[in-house]
Order: sequence, then C-alpha cells, then structure tokens
Amino acid sequence: MSTAKRTHAQPPAPHTADSHDLIRVHGARVNNLKDVGIELPKRRLTVFTGVSGSGKSSLVFSTIAAESQRLINETYSAFVQGFMPTLARPDVDVLEGLTTAIIVDQQRMGGDPRSTVGTATDANAMLRILFSRLGQPHIGPPSAYAFNVPSVRASGAITVERGAKKTVKATFNRTGGMCPRCEGRGAVSDIDLTQLYDDSKSLAEGAFTIPGWKSDSFFTVRVYAESGLLDPAKPIREYTEREMRDFLYREPTKVKVEGVNLTYEGLIPKIQKSFLSKDKEALQPHVRAFVERAVTFSTCPECDGTRLAEGARASRIGGVNIADACAMQISDLAEWVGGLTEPSVAPLLTTLRRTLDSFVEIGLGYLSLDRPSGTLSGGEAQRVKMVRHLGSALTDTTYVFDEPTAGLHPHDIGRMNDLLLRLRDKGNTVLVVEHKPQTIAVADHVVDLGPGAGSAGGTVCFEGTVEGLRASGTVTGRHLDDRARLKEKVRTPSGALEIRGATAHNLREVDVDIPLGVLCVVTGVAGSGKSSLVHGSVPAGAGVVSVDQTPIKGSRRSNPATYTGLLDPIRKAFAKANGVKPALFSANSEGACPTCNGAGVVYTDLAMMAGVATVCEECEGKRFQAAVLEYRLGGRDISEVLAMSVAEAEEFFGSGEAHTPAAHRVLGRLSEVGLGYLTIGQPLTTLSGGERQRLKLATHMADKGGVYVLDEPTTGLHLADVEQLLGLLDRLVDSGKSVIVVEHHQAVMAHADWIIDLGPGAGHDGGRIVFEGTPADLVAARSTLTGEYLAAYVGA
Repeated sequence: MSTAKRTHAQPPAPHTADSHDLIRVHGARVNNLKDVGIELPKRRLTVFTGVSGSGKSSLVFSTIAAESQRLINETYSAFVQGFMPTLARPDVDVLEGLTTAIIVDQQRMGGDPRSTVGTATDANAMLRILFSRLGQPHIGPPSAYAFNVPSVRASGAITVERGAKKTVKATFNRTGGMCPRCEGRGAVSDIDLTQLYDDSKSLAEGAFTIPGWKSDSFFTVRVYAESGLLDPAKPIREYTEREMRDFLYREPTKVKVEGVNLTYEGLIPKIQKSFLSKDKEALQPHVRAFVERAVTFSTCPECDGTRLAEGARASRIGGVNIADACAMQISDLAEWVGGLTEPSVAPLLTTLRRTLDSFVEIGLGYLSLDRPSGTLSGGEAQRVKMVRHLGSALTDTTYVFDEPTAGLHPHDIGRMNDLLLRLRDKGNTVLVVEHKPQTIAVADHVVDLGPGAGSAGGTVCFEGTVEGLRASGTVTGRHLDDRARLKEKVRTPSGALEIRGATAHNLREVDVDIPLGVLCVVTGVAGSGKSSLVHGSVPAGAGVVSVDQTPIKGSRRSNPATYTGLLDPIRKAFAKANGVKPALFSANSEGACPTCNGAGVVYTDLAMMAGVATVCEECEGKRFQAAVLEYRLGGRDISEVLAMSVAEAEEFFGSGEAHTPAAHRVLGRLSEVGLGYLTIGQPLTTLSGGERQRLKLATHMADKGGVYVLDEPTTGLHLADVEQLLGLLDRLVDSGKSVIVVEHHQAVMAHADWIIDLGPGAGHDGGRIVFEGTPADLVAARSTLTGEYLAAYVGA
C-alpha cells in the first residue's frame, strides 16, 4: 500500500493576462507635451488637472483616446476605412495597454435645426416605432412619424441593365412625417423687404440698402439697372405687378450688360444664395447685423411648430400624439411611458423607459425631446451623450470625459461623481479632465500637468493620490483648498434693468430688477431658468455685450491675431515702415508662400490611410514668400512677430520703432484675460476650450457697451486662474460697466455684489426667483440650495 506525499498547497502563480493592468505612455509630444511619460492604472478613476493650456487635453484626447480610436479603425477592411475619418498616429514613442476608448466630450451637438435631443439619443426612434404600432388611426410605418422624412410619391419606368435589358413600370410611395410647409424645421423664415431697398427711390437713385451693393458694382446693382427687364428711373413702389415679380422672383436669365454675358436672378433667391446659405457666425459683423435685421423667423402656421405633417399629429395613443409626447418634460414623459401596458410592445417600452430614466438620473429630466440640440450648453450636450452609456453592459473600456461638471450647480456635482464612480465600479477605466475640487477629491489617481500654460507647460508635475497632490506644492496642490471670502462691503447700484413678466422657456411671469453698476451673479441649479432670464429677457441691442458659450469657429488658418483683429494694425505697421502694400503681410493673401498657399505645411491625402502633413520646404513653415521676409519692423520679420507670445508682442509693440498703439491695445486685453502665454500666430484649432472663451471675452472687451453679460466664464479655468478672472470682473465694474454673470462657481458668487437665485428645481419645478440680495444675506438665510452650498464653501 503506497501513501501519496502530502504537500502544502501553493497559491497559483498570477496569470500572464492579469499583468496588463496599466496604460503606459512614453515620449508623448503632441502639441505642447514635452516627452511625457506616465503609467495609468486600469479600472480606476484618474483625474487630469493643471492650468488651462497645460496639455491635459493633448495627453488625454489627442494622444490616448486618439490612438485607441485609430487602432480600432485599422481593424476594419480598407473598403470600410475609406468611408471613415482618417486619423494620424499621435507623436508618441510608446503607447501600451490601451482599451477601447469611448469619448464623451463637450463638442456642441449638431446645430442643424432638425437635430433635437430626441433624435440625438434614439429616444425619438423608439417613440416613432411605438406610435406606428399603437397609434390610432394607424397612418403607416415609423417613418410616417419622423419630421425629417418627407412624403414621396413617384411613378414611371425603370430599365434594368442586366442580361436582356428589361423595362419595368414602377410606382413608389413613402409616407413621411415632415411638415411640407416648414420642411421639419418648425419655423418659417421671411425676408423683410424694407431692409433690402428703399421703395421710394429708383435703382438709378441708389434704392438698394444691402451691404456691399455699390452703384457701380457690375454683378449686383448694375445687372438689375441695365438688364432691360426693369426701368432704372422708376421708383420701386411704382412697379407693375409683372415688374415686381421679375424684380423679386425671376428665375435665372441670361442678360447682356455692356456686351458682357451675365445672369439676372430675382432679388430674393439672390439674397438667399449670397447671404442666407452661409454660416451666420462666419459672416463679417456688419453683414451679420444686416442678416439679423432682414430675416425674421416665425412659428410655422401649418404645424404650429411641431414640425410634423397633419397625419402624424392626428394619430394618438390615449389622447396623446407624438408631438405632445416630445414636448413633455422628460421626467413627465417617463411617467406616461411607464403607464402604458401593452404586451405586444413590452420590450420596446422597457428600453424606452430605461433611456428616459437615464435622463432623469443624470440631471436632465427638465429637458424635452423636441429641444433643438444646438441650444444645449456644452455641459448639457456632454451629459446627453452620457445617456447612452449609462445602461451599457460593456466592461473593460476606457471612458474619457472633458470637464463633465461644466454647467453643473454644486448640488448636481455629487450626482455626476456617483455616475463616474459607477462606470469605474463596472470594471472600466475612467479618465477625466477636470478643475472642480469636488470631482478631484473622488479620484483614485491624479495626474497634474504644468507647471504653466502653452510652452511653459507640457510636463507632469505630480502623479499619485489626492492627498499627495495637496502636499505636493504644485500650482493645483496649493490652490486645491482655496476658498474665496464674502465681501465685507458691496457696491451700491447706479440703477436697475427692469424685467417684467418674463416667460421665456420655463420662466413663470418673472419680475426682477437687475442692478446696474455692480457685479450681479445669476445662479440656480441646471435647468432652473438662468440663461432664459439673462439671454431671453435682458433686452439685446445697444449697450449690451453678450459673451456666451457658442464655440469659436475657425480653421487651422485662423489664429488669435486674425480672430481679434490684431493682424490688421500689424500689417499696416509693416507696410508703412517698408513702403509696400499691407496685403503682402497676410499668409492668406498676396504674401503667401506659393508652394503651401500660406499654410506652412503641405498636406498629402492617402485615401483611407491617415493623411501626411510635411513642413513646406520652400518657406520652412514660415508661411510667407522669401521676399516678404526681407521686410522688417523693429528688426523682426512678420513670421518672427507671429511666433511671439502675447506678452512678448505687447512689449515689442509698446515702444521703440515698432510702437503701434492699436496693436498694443488688443494685446493688453489678451494679457488682461490671462492669455499672455499664447503665441499670436498659433492655429485656433490648437486652443483649449477655456482659452477660446477667454479669447472671445478679450475681443468683446473692445465693444462699446455698458452692460456685459457673461455665461459661465469660469468654464475651463484652473483654480489659480479664477482669482485672475475675479480681478478682471472687478476692473470692468470699476471702469463704469455693469456685469451680469450666469455662474455656478462659489468663488464668483462670494465675490458678487448682488445675487439672483432661480429655482427651486429644474424645468417646470424652477423658473421662479427664490432669492435676491447680497451673498452675505444668502449665506445667513440658507433658504435655498445655493445658500447652503455657498455657506459650506465660505465656512460660515
């Protein structure tokens, strides 16, 4: 009988697969990153901090997330890749341990008028299926309830070229839900003819009042006056019915003016093509002002703004049609869907209810599905994108967020933190770029970039725990526990802006006097009606300068110098010093390098592979012709000036041979908003979100307005920069301006002279003034959510 030897059980060696628990980045050089090397723990919440422009987005979005997406795209066939955006490999030596990245950024959702919260989240698609199954009377498939699908009827013959050719008679019908009058937009536009011409004058007397239409202009005024179709000496109001029709609506017709063949077209289609088809933001300011005057938008009289055809509006479930459902507040719609008990569509009802509940859970229950997606703030847009990921069964993915707390009241930040932790606890890696101490506090791992911004940043100053960050002595660590104090003495108002009976969106007949000559902060939970009160009720026009969160539009050719108008005085100064034309000193005009057309780089398109950008050999990336670079001002050529930082340029144009007061003034404003480190010639596409908003603020500081309206100016600002912003707001008020700020940041609230708090909740639970008074009164009363959080912040 043999006995087996007994041995102590050894713990099994860890499996090789379990060793891949880090994302390794070595030698990252995207934008201003300086050979950054870090190791990020997987299945943890990592927060990236640092001053605005320190390289956070370059590391997280442009390096880690971009490479993950590129590698996923490469798994598809070359045929499929041909239809996908091509991504270049980031400038990095080593990237290991990547998982599938899901990017939830603050990019605004499509501004198309037919894009709504419902279409962007698939909630509308599910509602359309629901109505196509249960709606009475039944009008057709889901497309019959879609306001972006027109009804089509066609008949004819088709020839199939296969074998013996065959001609077949065919008819085609598709029932769509689009309102034929407004084409699914919900509003119809009308052109105010009084803004186009003075009908008491003739064409020869200069009747046109359209910007740029001069009397000697060959393609505009003269084509009408000398077409032979109209009498140039007759006042427009005396035109016959036929002449008026030719003048306003005539189809394109060939005419001869001084022996030259030109196309004559009715005034209204010509204006629509030349002005109204272009992006309004891209127009010059005086042209944009003309378009805003000349075009009026009104609710479509046929569909009453619902965007839907008559059939879709007539089909109902229990007395509710699809337009009614989309107009409900989402929290109410979730209750209505929960009350439907029809076994045949039970799986659909379950999924739809889960989607709607996710909206409520994420703090967006106050929205409605018919809200145009272009009207959402950056923070709201980001949270709408989060909705589809909340119920996802995927694990071991990397979620990447860009300031998910933007636009959130301190009360709502706790809820957002819970959602981030829930995603982590499901086994996902969560990477967050963030400035708010409340979110930094819940991180498992912190990466602090800096020490400064732009060329002074791009290095890792600290990596470790939140407690380690506090003790690290970095800019973020030092300011993490900063708390602004309440003002001991507040300013006295010089007057008041009266608002009476405001009803925009969810406002309930609000009467309020906004004090002038002081710093007034409007606050309240997200969706309480702050923007509706300030942007919807403060009378826009003379004296009101509004700096909102709409993104800056600009290509890689746009830079701070072109956007702020700084380049004009610089070009004129160069032209005057050298006795040549100013156009030579523009990389988009006569002075451009002919090889790269002033771009500085040559782009080679490689079809489905990433395009290659190589520095132009002719100009060596300087963007200008060699002859232009021989002209100097103060010992520098134009490319050297555009390579200067704002601070350097401010000194350069402030005195000496290069003294240019107009340029110095613009540079001074850029320094005031904390952008002294920016290179004046760097492309706008490389700026962070916070930098773009401050650039916009600096531009508007030149406007001659008495009232400044700012929408969350602390968005994208580091804790250390908030202090500088408060100083800027003080300087504006002390110079005689009135400043109205929509803001959630407690430091700005504490610094205010007057606070208007809206609430008490969001959507139809908000829209009322719950407090008016000084910050000290708000803290003492603690009668609102804002009061409680502000009291805790200042330690009262």
